[in-house]
Amino acid sequence: MITAFVMLSVEPGRVKSLAEELLAVKGVTEVYSVAGPFDLIAIVRVREHDQLSDLVTEVIANRPGITSTETMIAFRAFAKRELDAVWDIGVD
Repeated sequence: MITAFVMLSVEPGRVKSLAEELLAVKGVTEVYSVAGPFDLIAIVRVREHDQLSDLVTEVIANRPGITSTETMIAFRAFAKRELDAVWDIGVD
């Protein structure tokens, strides 16, 4: 399985709608709105590099409202955590 992080610059006013659209795309497993030089980060998981290329260049980057993309491919995961554990700060 190939995991990639696709950073997206988005037109103003399109962050939420594009995040929802991207979640419906096969291979996109998560989408986060973020602060910094990008507006959204999509986490993509596919079986082959050709699938990643097609997904990013033909499906994601061509969506109206996306002005640019930058993709990073993950080599290895060093930590695996449950989301509930990550967000549990121990306050009652």
